[in-house]
Amino acid sequence: MILEFHKNFEKRYRKLDNKLKVKVDGAIKRFIANPYDPILRNHSLNGRLEGKRAFWAGGDLRVVFEEFDNYVLVVMLDVGTHNQVY
Repeated sequence: MILEFHKNFEKRYRKLDNKLKVKVDGAIKRFIANPYDPILRNHSLNGRLEGKRAFWAGGDLRVVFEEFDNYVLVVMLDVGTHNQVY
């Protein structure tokens, strides 16, 4: 799996406090090991984000991403609370 981080993801990630960054980092590590891990609740999105996917990073945190070629390339698009990213 090749991971890329969109500038919007990086900007939002930098604004998170350290405790939330640890949660996001752990979720991304779990995602790399197994993107279908049930703990992550990986799911497709609808509406304006149709074609994108998201996974749970703890509490109200979500990571929005787009996958290509069956998870060969994954671009992390956004991170934040449910209300911030949807």
